[in-house]
Amino acid sequence: MTMLSVRVADGEASDVREWASRLGVEQSQLLREAIHRHLVWLRSQCDVEAWLGQPLSAAEQSLAEIADWGPAEDWSDWADAAR
Repeated sequence: MTMLSVRVADGEASDVREWASRLGVEQSQLLREAIHRHLVWLRSQCDVEAWLGQPLSAAEQSLAEIADWGPAEDWSDWADAAR
């Protein structure tokens, strides 16, 4: 693991301390999770750009019709079979 050092506004530092205390976690854990979640969100934005830049082919879109079929069989009448 690599250590990063950042400066934040006093109000944000206070918020970090307060939330870490409320959640019962260390401040560093709270910050690691916040950074991780933000990086995941940033990566997802790149995924959107990739999808827009390379739309699905006709063959790939044909699978959407199959998804609309729904379940192959209705098993709802078996709900009481385990009893």
